[in-house]
Amino acid sequence: MAKTFYVTTPIYYPSDKLHIGHSYTTVAADAMARYKRMTGYEVMFLTGTDEHGQKIQRKALEVGVSPKEYVDRMAVDIKKLWEILKITNDKFIRTTDDYHEKAVQNIFKKLYEKGDIYKGNYEGWYCTPCESFWTESQLVLGKCPDCARDVELTTEESYFFRLSKYAGRLIDLMESGTFVQPASRANEMLNNFLRPGLDDLCVSRTTFNWGIPVEFDPGHVIYVWIDALSNYITALGFLSEDDTLFKKFWPADVQLVGKEIVRFHTIIWPAILMALDVDVPKQVFGHGWLLLQGGKMSKSVGNVIDPVILVDLYGADAIRYFLLREVPFGADGLFSNEALINRINSDLANDLGNLVSRTLTMAEKYFAGSIPRDKTATKFDDDLINTVLALPKKLEVLMNELQFSTALKDIWAAVSRANKYIDETMPWILGRDESKRSELAGILYNLVETIRIVSVLISPFMPETPVKIFSQLGIKSDFEKSYESCTVWGGYDHGNVIIRGETLFPRIDADKELKKLEELKTEKKEYDGKELISYDDFAKLDLRVAKVIDAKKAEKSDKLLVLSIMVGDVKRQIVSGIADKYSPEDLIGKKIIILYNLRTAKIRGIESQGMLLAASEGDELVLLGTDKDIPEGTPVR
Repeated sequence: MAKTFYVTTPIYYPSDKLHIGHSYTTVAADAMARYKRMTGYEVMFLTGTDEHGQKIQRKALEVGVSPKEYVDRMAVDIKKLWEILKITNDKFIRTTDDYHEKAVQNIFKKLYEKGDIYKGNYEGWYCTPCESFWTESQLVLGKCPDCARDVELTTEESYFFRLSKYAGRLIDLMESGTFVQPASRANEMLNNFLRPGLDDLCVSRTTFNWGIPVEFDPGHVIYVWIDALSNYITALGFLSEDDTLFKKFWPADVQLVGKEIVRFHTIIWPAILMALDVDVPKQVFGHGWLLLQGGKMSKSVGNVIDPVILVDLYGADAIRYFLLREVPFGADGLFSNEALINRINSDLANDLGNLVSRTLTMAEKYFAGSIPRDKTATKFDDDLINTVLALPKKLEVLMNELQFSTALKDIWAAVSRANKYIDETMPWILGRDESKRSELAGILYNLVETIRIVSVLISPFMPETPVKIFSQLGIKSDFEKSYESCTVWGGYDHGNVIIRGETLFPRIDADKELKKLEELKTEKKEYDGKELISYDDFAKLDLRVAKVIDAKKAEKSDKLLVLSIMVGDVKRQIVSGIADKYSPEDLIGKKIIILYNLRTAKIRGIESQGMLLAASEGDELVLLGTDKDIPEGTPVR
């Protein structure tokens, strides 16, 4: 029976573009998945998007599309980012997928029938940007403790999950010492949440409708704790007609999460599984944050780094290497452009790139790219060979502990040892003496073999670089590229012909590059979470004066108004979520400003041909118009 391995990332909330912090988690999961595949495991690697909730519904209304249209666009962008970063997920789940929604309804119903979900009333403070409830004591100066934004007092009929019922089992699980890693995260959960006591958990909402309906009570939508967290098993077919993957891969071997959501994954998630009589994951690993000088990266705050820009500049492998090497996985680390460029220059250009370039140049110069079989050993060989052959066993331990940074450090120690070996053996001196030809061949073979093995071992971290190196080494056989070939010396085939190609990692002029990045930062700077645009971008917007000639409430919606407008002599229809601020009769005859060249969209099945402009502060909303009565259709410049 094949060995199996199941690794997951959190499913990401597509309210905005993902940043380098999200990439950090996904690249780590991908490195783990690639390593396990390389070492003979059948792997299931899951990532995806968490697409329901009030914030998504509001975002969609802001841009004049339905929530489904909004998340469809975001999912495309997220999948594209994973392609750019060479992510090899086996499944991508969306919580709007039909099979997930049906399974979640079945889970909710099962927990209700068991008595672990009951109906009650919820009152508490809610932060929409963070999708989080807070008690009065948890607020900081009356605002959300995570993002410092305003919160809303929410009172509504809700269903509750009996989280408190599982407190004892959760404490035992946490104290087992293996479920949560690093151990410090387990101590946080025990001391801050479990030992002080758990409250039951609100698991349905009635104040918005963008979610999975409770099958037996359609006025309620299932809240994030059951909807999103269940994805890890619904993706495998749990409670479906075909649960083959669930039986094969569950429980997950490791679930990777950022430390800010450890509580959800180590208290709420295992409690739900316990209530379902399902095994809990073998391990949840809560890694640290990539921080900027100004603190944590956050889409809500707007201080994020776009990974697409970095990959465009330096390539996916350089970014992947930096993310996995710079910071011990589990700890917080600082991201800066200086640190990134220093890593590329020192580790990739100076160490690995230099080793490959020096070795292949000498192989071409002295042996026309074909290293002879007749080789003589030197006194320096054994130390190099032993250093390289020790790597597979070291990596096995370190990768199972998710110590990516140390694994790469050990591989680079072998790279450094090979560069030192060149200095010790001085092949350029031997190349002048025909009688030393077999000794020179032995040295170059050892270097080429080192490069081959290192290339195989870095492939989980840097998938593109080994392909380039194998090509330059003339490697064609699958065995030479295999993990098995790294455990014995001499896998490189003498029949291969070396053809040195382009430099793997050109050295970067740090001063020039940092200046360029600063200019890009200025061009791409985000202000209040929005990207600054150029004049050319603004010129694409066709803003015009319009006159409202009719208005009515949309059917089956308390928030939407359907406006008939005239733009010059053209009649159009716009759907807008302003019914709680304006009555239809207030709007008839009013001059407003609209975005005229917006693509037609459907909102709750009603066609909308444009978007009106409004200013808002807190609960106040004011439609934008003109201070003089000018003809409808007049362009706004």
